Amino acid sequence: MLLVVDNGSVFTKNLQEILTSCNARFKSVRCADVGPPDGFDSVILSGRRVNDSRTNVPNSRIIRHCVSEGKPLLGICYGAEILALTMGGTLRRSDSLRVGLHSIQVSGQSPIPGGRLLVFESHRFEIARMPDPVVCIASSPICRYEMIWLRDSRIFGTQFHPEATQDGRRLIERFLEL
Repeated sequence: MLLVVDNGSVFTKNLQEILTSCNARFKSVRCADVGPPDGFDSVILSGRRVNDSRTNVPNSRIIRHCVSEGKPLLGICYGAEILALTMGGTLRRSDSLRVGLHSIQVSGQSPIPGGRLLVFESHRFEIARMPDPVVCIASSPICRYEMIWLRDSRIFGTQFHPEATQDGRRLIERFLEL
């Protein structure tokens, strides 16, 4: 069973629709109500609408659990940012709101093959410094760390919203296959 942590993203409904159409067994829980992820096989952390530090604690706890238990995790937008922070990285505020469709290239080292993807951006913060052993597996002219991977794991983050485009949907499907 997959746990979807709903951090308040306007795209969470899109994510739930994709998971339903893929026949994924999942439970969506608001961040404020989420407990330990012990009964779940994998986790998706949604984006968020409002910058609220209270969402960091439960999301970081879930990330640490997935790292220690070897469970797959996909962090979307804020989910990628809190993944980087939890692992020791830093964030910065972008000069402007990053919004719209952009093309990215997923590198060959990614365990989730992707190639060139058309993705939807909607973020004001971004990863500034990548912690080791987290590596960048996709970038674009507007964002250095579009997609990240905790090396030798099934833990990923996307600065973009894969639940908002067809290419992103295929990325989510590949994550579910893990």
